[in-house]
Amino acid sequence: MFEILGKAGFMVWPIVGCSVIALAIILERFWSLQVGRILPKGLVTQAWNLHKNRQLDNKNIAVLQKSSPLGKVLAAGLVNREYPREVMKESIEEVGRQVAHELERFLNMLGTIAAITPLMGLLGTVMGMIAVFDNIAKVGVGDPSSLAGGIDTALYTTAAGLMVAIPSYMFYRFFRGKVDSIVIQMEEEALKMVDIMHGDRVNNEGDLD
Repeated sequence: MFEILGKAGFMVWPIVGCSVIALAIILERFWSLQVGRILPKGLVTQAWNLHKNRQLDNKNIAVLQKSSPLGKVLAAGLVNREYPREVMKESIEEVGRQVAHELERFLNMLGTIAAITPLMGLLGTVMGMIAVFDNIAKVGVGDPSSLAGGIDTALYTTAAGLMVAIPSYMFYRFFRGKVDSIVIQMEEEALKMVDIMHGDRVNNEGDLD
């Protein structure tokens, strides 16, 4: 492996560095984007039970907010539960945008790696071909061994760039799709809570009449 890296020229080292960063991002995103961690089951029911039992105070809302990204979104609505439905939804949407931004953390960097590593490989290819033509100018084409170094550089850097770019782009698209799916589910859960809270409020007002 180190022999191959030595033949590939110095442009392979930035590609290797990008591969390490990409791998770290992929592992971190797999850990952070677990649906169970972001969208715990029964959280809306838990919030409703607290509301029904008149335990939905600032302390319990703060606990809910810190429990998960969905809890953070729900807490934003619960703080404004006494206000009209539109106010409650606006507060949820505002915090939801912040949470969505947090879920997309590092994905732009992963996409950038997918975009630039083929260019790094291309640059290494160009440098390798320059070395080949420089050797041709010096010794002619009669000695193939004198051309091997430049050709090695050209081929190895191109291959290295593609080997990093292809999986990086695949995981970039995968995580983008997963974030979009999670955000949609989060919106559905938040709207469900709004409907439950305001439905209960309407019923209580009707009972008072």
